[in-house]
Amino acid sequence: MTTMTEASVREFKMPDVGEGLTEAEILKWYVQPGDTVTDGQVVCEVETAKAAVELPIPYDGVVRDLHFPEGTTVDVGTPIIAVDVTGGAAPAESPAPAAATPAPAAAATGAPEKKPEGSGRQPVLVGYGVAASSTKRRPRKGPVIPVQEPAAAAVQTELNGHGSAPAVKERPLAKPPVRKLAKDLGVDLATVVPTGPDGIITREDVHAAAAPTEAPAPEPVTQAPVQVTTPAPAPVPSYDTARETRIPVKGVRKATAAAMVGSAFTAPHVTEFVTVDVTRTLKLVDELKQDKDMQGLRVGPLLLIAKALLVAIRRNPEINASWDEAAQEIVVKHYVNLGIAAATPRGLLVPNIKDAHAKTLPQLAESLGELISTAREGRTSPAAMQGGTVTITNVGVFGVDTGTPILNPGESAILAVGAIRLQPWVHKGKVKPRQVTTLALSFDHRLVDGELGSKVLADVAAILEQPKRLITWA
Repeated sequence: MTTMTEASVREFKMPDVGEGLTEAEILKWYVQPGDTVTDGQVVCEVETAKAAVELPIPYDGVVRDLHFPEGTTVDVGTPIIAVDVTGGAAPAESPAPAAATPAPAAAATGAPEKKPEGSGRQPVLVGYGVAASSTKRRPRKGPVIPVQEPAAAAVQTELNGHGSAPAVKERPLAKPPVRKLAKDLGVDLATVVPTGPDGIITREDVHAAAAPTEAPAPEPVTQAPVQVTTPAPAPVPSYDTARETRIPVKGVRKATAAAMVGSAFTAPHVTEFVTVDVTRTLKLVDELKQDKDMQGLRVGPLLLIAKALLVAIRRNPEINASWDEAAQEIVVKHYVNLGIAAATPRGLLVPNIKDAHAKTLPQLAESLGELISTAREGRTSPAAMQGGTVTITNVGVFGVDTGTPILNPGESAILAVGAIRLQPWVHKGKVKPRQVTTLALSFDHRLVDGELGSKVLADVAAILEQPKRLITWA
């Protein structure tokens, strides 16, 4: 029998965006218990392994409970917020069923009730649909504590009285900041004695539980005492906080680290270098900034370098490929999704410009400006970082001459651009000061041999030295 409480409270689960993600961290809650929410209202911001995304609620109602505090990493498919869709009025509970009546499987186990298909909207992240196939999820770390509504607890109590089901411990009542404090102090909320109204655990209760207490006096025994040897507790690893800072590896940094390790030890990298005079390219940049068709757009050396790479790929299409390990095939792409590595406060992101090969120079400048500004503001979506084919990383903005970049997983090449410096250079038989930079191209040697890689790098260098080749070679 379904109670009114079960019917009126909807559990909103951490959504699956269909990008192969299995978990997300709750960065910030925008609502609290008791707040009224409407369909489509953003209730929290979560960080996946690829981006920070705002999460809308698909219900109208009143927030009943936030299941996790800020800073918690939650598996996809786990309920994170409960909403009373009746508007917050306390619904009357149905009478508890007789002991002989079997309890529903969901109430007995604490598992979420399986809703019939089409009965409700499936939650998704902003701007993304749900993948047709389900995502395989990792086992949850640590014990799962079932949360029961009052009516469900009444059913469970009735069953326990007849020995039909084991007792299920209710979730302690505490606000999200208090839960975070308990987590930071290593306090189990189930062991804390609440002093707040309606049995809510307060910050003082957590601090009291964390404070050292004297060991209780031993209970009297009715038989001969048994000597019990208590093993010494394992030493807790410690470090000098004044001399060390430890930063948890999660979110984008965790995903980037795993991707780079996988790429470095899967694809055999080869890196080639060329130093080139880009004086004419910088002059063209200055001219484009004055062009009326380029007004308001992001015009800089990176724009012409990106265009040069696109022309080089058109002349050498085999460089724009990927390695299919399962099929043992080289997949040549007839489109270019140009990735641009961007350093952000959240770590390295590599969003890409979709179908960059088909864009005019003004369109490419517009896309490049949007990509960089969105990344710096932390609004890059997971979809924007999927499906890249080649990448450019501009290490020159940090004053670095060059480097040996690691391939973005699934791509065959990455071009590193070094700092542009005024250097002595032989020009028309005389040593003159010229604007010079160094390019480095890393490629997957399984599908790109030395000749192909050299041709691509040489073409990029030739275009930057004589930018009029953008017209003659296009």
